[in-house]
Amino acid sequence: MTFQELYHKVLKSKKDGVPLPEDLTSQEQHQLDCLLRPDEHPIVWKLKDCDCEDGSCISACTFAALEVKDGQVSFHPENCVGCAKCIEACKNHNLEFSRDSIRALEILKDGKAPVFALLAPAFIGQFGKDATPSRIRTALKCIGFTGMIEVAAFADILTLKEALEFSHNMEEPDAFQLTSCCCPIWIKLIRKDFQKIAGHLPPSVSPMIACGRIVKQLHKGCRTIFVGPCLAKKAEAKEPDLAGAIDCVLTFEELKDLFETFQVDFSKMEEETKEHSASAGRLYARSGGVSKAVSDCLENINYKFHLDPVCANGVANCKKLLTDILEGKTTGNFYEGMACDGGCVGGPKRITPTDEATDLVNTYAKAAPYHTPAENPYVIDLIQRLGFFTIEEFLENSDILTRSFCEN
Repeated sequence: MTFQELYHKVLKSKKDGVPLPEDLTSQEQHQLDCLLRPDEHPIVWKLKDCDCEDGSCISACTFAALEVKDGQVSFHPENCVGCAKCIEACKNHNLEFSRDSIRALEILKDGKAPVFALLAPAFIGQFGKDATPSRIRTALKCIGFTGMIEVAAFADILTLKEALEFSHNMEEPDAFQLTSCCCPIWIKLIRKDFQKIAGHLPPSVSPMIACGRIVKQLHKGCRTIFVGPCLAKKAEAKEPDLAGAIDCVLTFEELKDLFETFQVDFSKMEEETKEHSASAGRLYARSGGVSKAVSDCLENINYKFHLDPVCANGVANCKKLLTDILEGKTTGNFYEGMACDGGCVGGPKRITPTDEATDLVNTYAKAAPYHTPAENPYVIDLIQRLGFFTIEEFLENSDILTRSFCEN
């Protein structure tokens, strides 16, 4: 059977609690092991051996995770960030991405702890016209989740943090700031090849990690499953200084597989509306969204420094922007990079086309009940529940929101 047939068969077996397929070939056994034990395998793996003579997958990799050795393509998982460029370039269709759907099902069926679905800001419009945010929330509860949380609300918190840090950083002459909020591949590029300017990254975790950490602090013992369009988030969740915030990362495609396995019909789902995120956090889903969010927040809190953003999307454009910054060829003071064309809405495991998804994100942002995090009462309440009652406490003592990007 094909890998896709095996995957869906195992998914249904796990959902129904029936025995897994037997009499598999050695190749299928390996694929089954990759599905059942994703943490023991790399984020990208080969379905079978191949010489890939044209080298398209190797040349597509920016991070030297693939090479030809002894006439065979070999993989270096320690270098892989999950950008999925090799999968897209492989003409033999021989590379597959790690799937955590079965692991997610096991977490849901375990029943020992509450399980929260953390949906990336790019989720809007990904599951069809009937899949409104409130119906998605209901559907997730129907398949076993305790609740759904929009990560955009935690992007709001980090927007406020970056705005305050920007205002502080601009006190220095010739200062500039790199955004650290969103894209793990942007961060990987800076830490790998542009360490000289890594000190301009504010010490913030991503919205995914902030959400996971805060939810786990407020709901002791719970489990968190992040859902987004990005493979790189699977790698980010396993980084040593971030591990533990997220128990499992699903792509939009994987969540769609779960919905289909459970035969979810969104048109029959009840609406359960909860508005927790501002326009700012919702805009993180598309290129330029972080810059606009931080700029609007600065304007809202009447800080004197003007944000002059320069944005890049796509790995090549991000590398060029970072090179220009290093060589002093840019004039901005706030630099935003996203590895996917169009930003997160262009992620490798999106379902909706990028342009359409961008329009939907913009519309959803405009419909938000609050414009910036500074006026979002849910954000202010969360910050205070974490024990921060002054700007100084928020910036200096918020270990839950902080990480270091500079080498020791």
